[in-house]
Amino acid sequence: MPKVLHQRARCIGCNLCFEIWPLRWRMSHIDGKCTLVNGTEKKGIWQVIISEDEVPYNQKVALACPLKIITIIK
Repeated sequence: MPKVLHQRARCIGCNLCFEIWPLRWRMSHIDGKCTLVNGTEKKGIWQVIISEDEVPYNQKVALACPLKIITIIK
């Protein structure tokens, strides 16, 4: 199963991830950074297993991220 990795601590809150794929990304009202929906944190990296159908949307998110802090592992 594919996985999304997100370095949330480096997020600048540009909102592109949420605009591209709001079913997987949310903007935090607390700190203004994006949050990986249903993600779990391990050693500072947030991650979640996704379906194959979700891969293209999250690849668009990863490419759009100005800091390149989102990675898709197939």
